[in-house]
Order: sequence, then structure tokens, then C-alpha cells
Amino acid sequence: MSVSAIPSKRRRGSFSTIKQLNRKGPYIGLITVYSPEEEAFFRSGAFKPDAKHPFVDLSGSNYDVEGRRYRVGKINGKKVVFVRCGVGMTNAAAVTQQMLDLFDVTGIVHFGISGNVNDSMSIGDVTIPKQFAHTGLWNWLNPNGTMDPADVAYLEVGSYNVPEGDGVNLLGQIGYSAEQLFSVSREPNTAVSLWWMEVSQQWLQLARSLEGMELEKCVNSSLCLPEKPKLVVGLKGATSNIFLDNAAYRDFLFQTFEVSSSDMESSATCLSNGFPVIVIRGLSDLAGAESGDNAIHTFGSLAALNAAKAVLEFISKLPGYNSPLQHYM
Repeated sequence: MSVSAIPSKRRRGSFSTIKQLNRKGPYIGLITVYSPEEEAFFRSGAFKPDAKHPFVDLSGSNYDVEGRRYRVGKINGKKVVFVRCGVGMTNAAAVTQQMLDLFDVTGIVHFGISGNVNDSMSIGDVTIPKQFAHTGLWNWLNPNGTMDPADVAYLEVGSYNVPEGDGVNLLGQIGYSAEQLFSVSREPNTAVSLWWMEVSQQWLQLARSLEGMELEKCVNSSLCLPEKPKLVVGLKGATSNIFLDNAAYRDFLFQTFEVSSSDMESSATCLSNGFPVIVIRGLSDLAGAESGDNAIHTFGSLAALNAAKAVLEFISKLPGYNSPLQHYM
């Protein structure tokens, strides 16, 4: 077992419960990020908690005072384990690994809200991207610094001076580095540079059957979107530990990497030790392109609701599974 901050008696009790639950597995792993997304998911009423063990409380570190709560139950007769990971890539990676280590899961469905970076998409839409890039791994150089030729792209901060070309911007330039990842198919301790991290192609293909599904248009009776939201499969997404609320940087991401959404967790869940994974995100705002306050405060709950609806529909499309080994076939 991995190191845990749970007191020994509580830890033994939690692991004993997990052992009992795994005998009834496998489960579909569900990971969301923060409380509005969790609330939207449970308001649907589709989740039916396990009668004997509706949840298991675990702690990941000394900073998790109350620990994480894994909720166990069924959706449309399919067994699921649900957890809220918390904001940011560290939380997302830690919880994904903890879920895979402790529970008998057949794959991971990661979902929540994100910023919209693509002008052809709208607030309230749902995106199920085919791949993600970690756009927060930077080489930040002085104005005359030498860029690393291995970097995927460059951002010259000075090119955003107003008026253009006026003076020298001391923030210099940023090089976008690829992740250094390890694979069981290669020699141990041999890293591979990887920019795009793909979701499960089989699950992505299954998700295409969700296009055209009915999504919610209104937050309430007096606040509605001008157009009916849509669900789109197969775009690209960006992940970094940055809440994007800047129009110029939004445009840079779209023009440079052709991404349509920006969030703070998804790429950290994509490479889940060979298990299938898919990401479903509702678009809550325009990532800085709107005037005034960020629209997440107005339409975040609607975006979370539409993401939850898509998750439930996706789960209903998943074929049944009987063997814990089926996800390796």
C-alpha cells in the first residue's frame, strides 16, 4: 500500500472496506474537480450509493485534514467509484493514481468545467477532446536568451507591448517544453518527450454517439443562453496550473496549439497506467474574451450540469463488464 496520513486504525479499516468492495468490482472511476461540479452530478439523482459501504474516506497527505471521500455506488446498474480531486494538476494526478492503486476500476471518466478558447464554441457547450497538452511547462528566458530548440513553441512577451514594438519588455520570452514521461515499453528510467497526451481512442469513438444529445440552455427561468448548447467530440485541450482569464493569451493558445478548451487538471489524468480514460468538460466562460466579470460566476453551474449530463449518457453507452481483467483486452 502507498504511504498514507490516515491513523493506523482508520487506515486498516479503510483498506479492509476497499478490499470488500473490490470483490464486487470492477468499477468505472469518476473524477471531478470542485464542489459545484460535484453538486451538479449528484443533483441528477442517477447515482445510487452502495447499501453497505456508500463511501470510503482516505487521506493523501498531512495537508488533507479531512481526507478524500470516495463514493461507491451504481449508475444505470453500472458500478462506479466517484471522487472530487481538488483544483490543479497535482491533485488530479495524485487522486487518479490513488484510485487506480486502491480500487478495481475498468477506466477513468474525468469531468468538470473549463474555459472556452475556440470562437466556434460557446458557453454551455460540452467538449470531449481527443488529446491534451500541458501548456504550463515553461522555459522563461531573458529578452536575449537562447531558446531551447526542443521547445514546442515560443511566446515573445514583448510582442504584446502597446504600442507595438515600443521599448523593451523585460519579461523576455517563454519556451513551451514537452513532458518527460516514462513507459513500460521502454528501458527503465528512459524518458520520452511527449507534447500531446491522448485519451482512450476506443472510448472517444464511443463518445461520438453523444453528439446531438440534449443539453440545458438555462441557468434558471430568467437566465438563458442565446443558443442551444452542443456537444463536440475530438477537439484539443490545454491544461496548466493557470486559471485563464486573459484574451491575448487565449488567442495565443488557440493560434499556436489549436486548442479549444483550457483547464487545470485534464492532462494529469490522461496517462493512467494504460487504463482507458476520457475527459468531458462543460465550457463555463470565454477565458478572458468576454467584457466585465468572468462568466464562470454566471454560467459555471450550467456548464457543470451539462458536463454531468454528458457523463451520465456516456456511462449508459458503456458496454457491460464482468471480469476485472476486461479492461486489458
